[in-house]
Amino acid sequence: MKLKVLLFSALSPMVGIVLGTVYPAQAQTAPKHIEITAKRFEFTPGTITLKKGEPVVIVLTSVDVPHGLRFRDLGLDLRANKGQTTERPFTPTKTGDFTGKCSVFCGSGHGHMKLTLHVIE
Repeated sequence: MKLKVLLFSALSPMVGIVLGTVYPAQAQTAPKHIEITAKRFEFTPGTITLKKGEPVVIVLTSVDVPHGLRFRDLGLDLRANKGQTTERPFTPTKTGDFTGKCSVFCGSGHGHMKLTLHVIE
């Protein structure tokens, strides 16, 4: 939104009017929180889409036993103990589909515990 402001010269009323454009200050928006719940043997949600270069905060909550979430290709690794939550700021720097895996052994289905992250332009 642009606001037009009229400025008058205090020295001489005959000088005229100066028009200027003033842009209102825009508040910085806080990064979006992406909430992920980990429990044997799944992440909820199972798929997340983010924009490249857009900062977010990944929030991992473990319900039943310690869990981790690691995206090796993105350098992102979180860990949450049973009943606890961990937060990590994250800004994707490349596009593509990435698979995150549980990084803490949590039982016989551990190897099937995955989350897909789609990073778009």
